[in-house]
Amino acid sequence: MSKDAILGEIRRGLKRGPLPEDQAMALRARLAAHPRHLIPARSRVPRPEQLALFVRNVEKEYGTVAHVAGLADVPAAIADYLAAQNLPTDFAMAPHPELQALPWHLRPMLQMRVGRAQPTDLVSVQHGYAAVAETGTLVLPAAPERPTTLNLLSDTAIVVLRASRVVGAYEEAWDLLRAERNDPVSNGFMPRNVMLVTGPSRSADIESTLELGAHGPRRLHVVLVDDDPAAS
Repeated sequence: MSKDAILGEIRRGLKRGPLPEDQAMALRARLAAHPRHLIPARSRVPRPEQLALFVRNVEKEYGTVAHVAGLADVPAAIADYLAAQNLPTDFAMAPHPELQALPWHLRPMLQMRVGRAQPTDLVSVQHGYAAVAETGTLVLPAAPERPTTLNLLSDTAIVVLRASRVVGAYEEAWDLLRAERNDPVSNGFMPRNVMLVTGPSRSADIESTLELGAHGPRRLHVVLVDDDPAAS
């Protein structure tokens, strides 16, 4: 069903026609302005504290973080994590140019399949678009170079994230996405979906007992590339 058909059904349910032009103009102006909501003071801190806040919040939500000095150190960090967790050395990896350019040959035991995750994949490696310090949340928009299945199907999700892409508040993450999608292909439209991931999947619905991996990955590991001089 098209968007116009859906909106038409809603109007018929409300027993009204299109909005008067003055109301429609007010709504368009509000959408174009991207108004700010209440931003927690905890995210309004100096840059080093912002990065520390992000790490604390990831760990508070049962995720883990490993710092690396540069992108070249990512394969070793992933190999070390897999060994420490007694996990297999094969994984599905996002077809992102930055990931594919890493020196994987330095860790020949690692075996990757580039593309979407399959239900049988135990480990996935995703490229992090951005993250929000105030809650320790990863921002993962759907894109050909970032398949959404990598965020959902594997038991262990590893996300490679640049420290320079950690922002303080959610509003700043949306600003980043809008600015960087202002191109002839997308014409500024939002991706098909944007996943906001805070820690591994979990639920306490049954007898208030926390169960990790309820609806997605049981482990979430962030490899944080320390590329932001302002954070040191």
